[in-house]
Amino acid sequence: MPIQQLKEFLDEANVEYMCLTHPPAFTAQELAHHVKIAGDKVVKTVIIELDGKMAMLVMPATWRVRWESLSRILDTDFVDLADEQTFQDRFPNCEVGAMPPFGNLFGMTVYCAESLTEQPELAFAAGSHTETLHMKTRDFLNLVQPMVLHRGFIKPGTQKPAWLSKSGHQPGLASKQRASGMAG
Repeated sequence: MPIQQLKEFLDEANVEYMCLTHPPAFTAQELAHHVKIAGDKVVKTVIIELDGKMAMLVMPATWRVRWESLSRILDTDFVDLADEQTFQDRFPNCEVGAMPPFGNLFGMTVYCAESLTEQPELAFAAGSHTETLHMKTRDFLNLVQPMVLHRGFIKPGTQKPAWLSKSGHQPGLASKQRASGMAG
C-alpha cells in the first residue's frame, strides 16, 4: 500500500495525521532517530507465522518479542518470525520492512503490545523507508482493532528473573537456533 492509499484510508475515516519525509530508515529505531521522537512511540511492525497463517505484531521500536511467552499467550505450539520472501507479496507497493501497522488492510490479524496503547501518539513507516506517519493512538486502535497483548514482549534492559539467571541460560541461544532453523 503506497503512502497515498494509506492517506486516503485515513482521510475517509476523518483521522488526523501528519506525514514526514526523512532520510532512509531501515529499522524502527533509525526512524525514531530521524524524526526525533522516543523509540517507545515508534511502532515496529513484525510479521509472524502463527500456526501456518501470517499475522502482524506491533510493538514499540525499542522492545523485542519473547517468543516462548508469545506462544503461551496465543495458545499455540508454533509461532515464528515470517520470512520476508514469504510475505512481501501481501504488501503490494510497500517496501519490504516498511509495512504500515494496518494488518487489517492486508487480511492479517494484528496483535499489539499493550505498552503502545498507553502512548498518546504513534509514528510508523508508511510503506516506504523515507516516509513516516504520525497519528493519535486512539485513532489507530479504532481503525485497526488489534488484539492487545499484555505479555509476549520485553523492553531491553529489563532484568531477567532470578530463576532464569541461575539456570545457566545462554543469552541469544534460542535466537541463534531460530535463525539457523534449528528451533522446533
